Amino acid sequence: MTKAPIPAGKVRFFSGSSNIPLAGKIASHLGVPLESTKITRFSNDNLYIQLGASVRYRRVYIVQSLSQPVNDHLMELLMMIDIARGAAASEIHAIIPYYSFGRSDKKDAPRISITARLVADLLKTAGATHVMSMMFHSPQVHGFFGVPTDPLSSRMVFKDYLESLDLSGAIIVAPDMGQAKSAARFAKTLGLPVAAGNKERVSDTEVIISGLVGNQVKGHKRALIYDDEIATGGSILEISRVLIEQGIEDIKVVCTHGVFSRNGLERLAVVPQITEIITTDTVHMPPEKIHPKLTVLSVGHVFADAIRHNINRESLSDLFVFGE
Repeated sequence: MTKAPIPAGKVRFFSGSSNIPLAGKIASHLGVPLESTKITRFSNDNLYIQLGASVRYRRVYIVQSLSQPVNDHLMELLMMIDIARGAAASEIHAIIPYYSFGRSDKKDAPRISITARLVADLLKTAGATHVMSMMFHSPQVHGFFGVPTDPLSSRMVFKDYLESLDLSGAIIVAPDMGQAKSAARFAKTLGLPVAAGNKERVSDTEVIISGLVGNQVKGHKRALIYDDEIATGGSILEISRVLIEQGIEDIKVVCTHGVFSRNGLERLAVVPQITEIITTDTVHMPPEKIHPKLTVLSVGHVFADAIRHNINRESLSDLFVFGE
């Protein structure tokens, strides 16, 4: 890919309040400034937002992860997109490292919302002309968007890190069949066998895994549990229990989006066999919450490369979730 300079005068880079450090890394990789954004509240609690630089006839990039508080961060993003549209931006790119609404991707109970599609519609209505995200919860989420959308992969970031470790005798394990295809691609990248858990979800925090599908775990001493997102850690704890019962002694947990709500990180860290929890910075974690077992890898360069491809009108296929 051509590393041509980004025309700073034709591009404006902004961040909502959810993940300013990652936005700064993306802008730094591109060699463009991260412009200021004023975010305050009126006395009635309504948001007040003002972009800190002119966007007229420029490409505008707005970085915002839909992390907690999710609804506030979504509203910030919609308002910033609307501001850019009203100020005559030529293009408006919503860079959403973590699209949390992707978990609401199907109608599996009466009278519920497929919120992943609803939010995609809201982004288009607000004025987004392009969306870029990383590792949607399921492939169909990509199809909910009415504007060009790039679902990027964190796979190569994990590969580069894990190849520096001893993976002899390891097996890749997906917590459920929904992540089996993604785990299989990851296992192929590392040249390792793969298995998946047979999971039944009881509630948002409770799951039951009755067994494993795929390669036999017995005979392996190491396992890499691979998932797109960890919130409370219930699925990871359950699959870890199954793996430990089958003789696994060393577990590394690998996930793109480390949400770690309701003490999810601490619940995983107390398991002696879980020696490392590896995630990315799509969800910002304050330094005081970093645990000794936690490794955070940056995906700033992945988004920067994708944006550079986009500006130079080059293919992004090698950065996609389904690319090789």
